[in-house]
Amino acid sequence: MTDALSGEGAGTPRAEGDPPIVLGITGASGAVYAARVLRALLLAGRRVDLIFTEYGLYLIKLELGLTAVSHGRLEPLRDHLDVPQTAWDRVRAFRNHDLAAEPASGSSRFAGVVICPCSMKNLAAVALGLSETLIQRAADVALKERRPLVVVPRETPLNLVHLENMLRLARAGGTLIPAMPAFYQAPRTFDDLGDFIAARVLEHLGIESDLVPRWSDVGPRGHKGERPQTPAHIPAAPRPEPGAASP
Repeated sequence: MTDALSGEGAGTPRAEGDPPIVLGITGASGAVYAARVLRALLLAGRRVDLIFTEYGLYLIKLELGLTAVSHGRLEPLRDHLDVPQTAWDRVRAFRNHDLAAEPASGSSRFAGVVICPCSMKNLAAVALGLSETLIQRAADVALKERRPLVVVPRETPLNLVHLENMLRLARAGGTLIPAMPAFYQAPRTFDDLGDFIAARVLEHLGIESDLVPRWSDVGPRGHKGERPQTPAHIPAAPRPEPGAASP
C-alpha cells in the first residue's frame, strides 16, 4: 500500500495498467459491504484509491472487529480481507480532508468512484453538488467527467428527503445500488451477502467477477453452469402458463 495519508504518496507515480477506482467508505452501517467491495476490486486486479471518513473508519473497527486499524495502520484490514501483498500494494489511502489529493481533480485518471456504504449526509452532499470533502469532490468529478459513480446507500427507513436526494443523484448520472442483497444464491455468511452487493458494484463499473451465481431464465445457476439443488422441503418454482399474468 502506498501511504498518501500524510501527503507523501500523493505524487507517487502509479504503475501502468487500468486507472484506479476511488472507494469512499463513510459512516453508514455496513462495513462488510465496503470490505467485500475492496476485496473484490483487488482480486480483480484493480488499483484502489481508498478514502475513509472518520466514522467510516470507526465502523471498520466496530463492525469488523479491527480495533487496531487507524489511518496510519491499515494492515489489519489487509489481513482481514485475506488478499496477497501484491494486491494490497495496489492500494493508496488518502485523508478525507485532503482536497489537494489526486482524486480531487478531473485531470486524474481514475476509472470511477464508489461510495460504500454511503451515509445520507454524504449522499445529500453529492446530490447537491457540494464538495466539502475528498469523497464528495471525487464523486463530483466523476459526474462532471461522465465517469461511473456508484453509490451504496445504507439507511432504513427512508424519509422523503432521502428519496428526493436519491432521485436527484440518479438524474445527475449516478448509479444507486442500495445495500439490499438478494437471497437466491443461498448465502451462508455475512460475507456472502456482502459479495452480492460487491458483484453488482463491479458490474456497474464494467468489471467482470464470479462472486455470485447469475439468475437465468430457469433459475439460479452455479459458477460452472450447474443448477444448485433445491432443498427437499422447498417446492420448485411453478412455471406460469402461457399468457398468464405475472405474480
